[in-house]
Amino acid sequence: MEIQERLTSFAMMGATWVMWLLLGLSIVGLAILLERLWSFSRTRDDVAGLRDDIMKRLRTDDVQGAHARLTSSPSYEARIAAAGLEFADEGPAAAEERMQGATQLARLNMEKRLAFLGTIGSNAPFVGLLGTVIGIIRAFAELDASGGKVSSGLMTEVGEALVATAIGILVALPAVAAFNWMQRVIKARIARGDALGREVLAHLKAARS
Repeated sequence: MEIQERLTSFAMMGATWVMWLLLGLSIVGLAILLERLWSFSRTRDDVAGLRDDIMKRLRTDDVQGAHARLTSSPSYEARIAAAGLEFADEGPAAAEERMQGATQLARLNMEKRLAFLGTIGSNAPFVGLLGTVIGIIRAFAELDASGGKVSSGLMTEVGEALVATAIGILVALPAVAAFNWMQRVIKARIARGDALGREVLAHLKAARS
């Protein structure tokens, strides 16, 4: 009984704090989105042009020049290929291992803080639902206090309950959309980096044969 009374007292505090919590989560999610967009933009490059430039240098056995060109690129794709060329003297097998390691590091860097964004998208509706439950409890309390009559206080509590659900959904939808879009961008960039690395690896294997 004591636990029930405490829960009831907690619910009677209102759902306003839930809405403020959702607002705070939305601000954090927006900050993460903007930071990731800035990071992705800062590390973009013309990968197709980069590949052509690298292959021209490798065809003339200018490995150092190709490595210098890769290291001058800000892209994660270039970092993956550069990791293999940096240790080209150790053989194709070592270069491949280095590129795999660089691929994992690139993925970790690009996915930084995205887990929190995904968590917001997954759980914001449940936070909003908590606000709805609190609002309904307060609405029943108001209904009891008014002797079963519909009052302005009752309608206010019901409205607050519905608003909490709506805010939870509004916070979740952009977060889920942004998370899914960024995952697709990361997958595409990793695939391009892997393709560029395989081009480099194929040259190293051909040079060894």
